[in-house]
Amino acid sequence: MSSFLIRNATAILTGLKGEGARAQGSDLRVRDGQIAAIGTLAPEPGERQIDASNCVIYPSWVNTHHHLFQSLLKGDPQGLNATLTPWLLATPMRLRPAMTEQDFRLAARIGLVELALSGCGTVADHNYHYYPDMPYDSSAILFDEAAKLGLRFVLCRGGGTLSRVPGADLPPAGRPETLDGFLQDIQRLAREFHDPSADAMQRVVVAPTTPPHSMHPQEMRETAAVARSLGLRLHSHLSETVQYHDAVHSQHGMKPVHFCETIDWLGPDVWFAHLVKLDADEIALLGATRTGIAHCPQSNGRLGSGIAPVRALEAAGARVSIGVDGAASNEAADMISETHAAWLLARARDGQDAVAVHRGGRGEADAAATTVEDVVRWGSAGGAAVLGLGAVGTLAPGQAADFSIYGLDRDPRYFGLHDPAIGPVASGGNADLRYLFVAGKEVVRDGRIPNLDLLELGQQSREAVAALLARV
Repeated sequence: MSSFLIRNATAILTGLKGEGARAQGSDLRVRDGQIAAIGTLAPEPGERQIDASNCVIYPSWVNTHHHLFQSLLKGDPQGLNATLTPWLLATPMRLRPAMTEQDFRLAARIGLVELALSGCGTVADHNYHYYPDMPYDSSAILFDEAAKLGLRFVLCRGGGTLSRVPGADLPPAGRPETLDGFLQDIQRLAREFHDPSADAMQRVVVAPTTPPHSMHPQEMRETAAVARSLGLRLHSHLSETVQYHDAVHSQHGMKPVHFCETIDWLGPDVWFAHLVKLDADEIALLGATRTGIAHCPQSNGRLGSGIAPVRALEAAGARVSIGVDGAASNEAADMISETHAAWLLARARDGQDAVAVHRGGRGEADAAATTVEDVVRWGSAGGAAVLGLGAVGTLAPGQAADFSIYGLDRDPRYFGLHDPAIGPVASGGNADLRYLFVAGKEVVRDGRIPNLDLLELGQQSREAVAALLARV
């Protein structure tokens, strides 16, 4: 049996709720890819030991919503100061059709590397880079790049049968698919890649890009039925802006969440990205059905969309997780930046909603309710829950050995912390990641990925961006 021992950690956060959020003891033993014990542990004969003095241990992050292909579309001036719909037209819809297979692979690699270096061990990518007669398999590329790094990967197979680009004269790479073509590919992907086990390294999810715009209602119902018949989960975007309310009201005379109820797109096997603009009855319905959210605070801020009511959703019964969204609307698409923003903005939202006592309110009584431990739980256990990865996301004996070790002694941002355990989330910035383990295997050591030249990757990215812009 392969075994190693992490010793002398300053703190261990578990991803669990309440009193279990912080582990008792400073040591963690891994055996055969699982956590064997946490506490004050004595080394076993011949056992490898890793000294975690002045470090904290977190569950590896579970990112539940990304668009990896956008890692070559950061900071596009044509969309930088736009809100969602104009930005979609200005940046991803303008540039994606010009991307080559090599661009796509490079973008995926950049995004996965950025995530790994923040301590992310599981990535769910909402890939909508598909079109009829596509000359390469973008799904296989994503699985391949994640496997090379040793990350768990969940493909949320996006796309749709409708186009949001005005006019009929679309380039081949911008054309929508047929429903038959979409569903046939889902069945292929399920056969080739989907592992239903609780600690799967590869999963497939059915994910038409957005319910109001990507398919007709009956097609959405059919995709849901096919997904459930195959044992696959469902994911999409929803209610990112008020435009969703306008569009769904215009088309169907109801609110977006109620529309999703009519097409069988609510339930514990469903999660939506964003969910920023929700009425109270929609929050209640999402909670009652145990539907999940991928909370993307930085992208929602960058696009001027708002702040999702994550605490209200969780109180209602919805499942809360965290996603970084695409790098084209979030130029720092890593989980440390995202969880730092999630902590601040959940508190900011409650503060913004505060009502003065003399007006019948509670003042700022609820504004500081979101804790770092809550955010760690959303970004780890919460993500594993919406993905159905029951053996991932928490640090406890018997769980998968997916965890990060962050140093606190080499960066002045952590100096002076009275509670070092909160450092990676509360202090933000570029984490000092000493180790990332996934399934007990070392993915990152001392901020480096083995056999990866970051300077070369950066040069490749600059050359690819220049060539892409020349083609456009």
